[in-house]
Amino acid sequence: MNDSTQRPVFTLSQVTKSYGMGNTTVHALRGVDLTVDHGEYLAIMGASGSGKSTMMNIIGALDVATSGTYELDGIDVGSLNDDALSLVRNRKIGFIFQSFNLIPRTTALANVELPLAYRGVRRKERRQRAEQALAAVGLDDRSSHEPNELSGGQQQRVAVARALVTNPAILLADEPTGNLDTVATNDVLNLLDATHRGGSTIVLITHEDEVAQRASRVIKLRDGQIYSDERNR
Repeated sequence: MNDSTQRPVFTLSQVTKSYGMGNTTVHALRGVDLTVDHGEYLAIMGASGSGKSTMMNIIGALDVATSGTYELDGIDVGSLNDDALSLVRNRKIGFIFQSFNLIPRTTALANVELPLAYRGVRRKERRQRAEQALAAVGLDDRSSHEPNELSGGQQQRVAVARALVTNPAILLADEPTGNLDTVATNDVLNLLDATHRGGSTIVLITHEDEVAQRASRVIKLRDGQIYSDERNR
């Protein structure tokens, strides 16, 4: 077994994040320690202001810690400049957002191809990989449809395909069912379950208990600290 599967997929060590200065300083994270192994399905929960959005931004390399270290797939993210952070996001992290974040007036296939285009993958290969990703989420017959021609659940499945097409180290899902009805929510959660069974590491941000219970591990934040870390199975 190679080193990349022996080491954790990511580790947060005494991570803090503060905003502002002096009397206006907000301590969003206060010395967080967290280790996630390859193939885990982790849900992060917490009330508004608990620090879960800040943690998501740090795990997603969208922001950097004030102190402490964040290692992602063996890379010390805190030591990277903006260009290197962008490269890590493209190569190591697949994002799924509540608002789908698809490009309008662009086909599902082109939306899924986009991360590969940023990576410089040749057109023929990225088209093939995007078609495979759409087939994996059950939308190969919708590849030529634009977002406004798809239901909310279908748009989120396109977003899942786009997140998976680069074979990321982490699939980071931020409230992925927040804009979906009950049927579409179950559809997307079943897809995430299947993705996890296929070996993907998933980090799910949610405020809903029933969504979090789909994960194998749930951590809860309060006042910028982890106060609960439990295994569902």
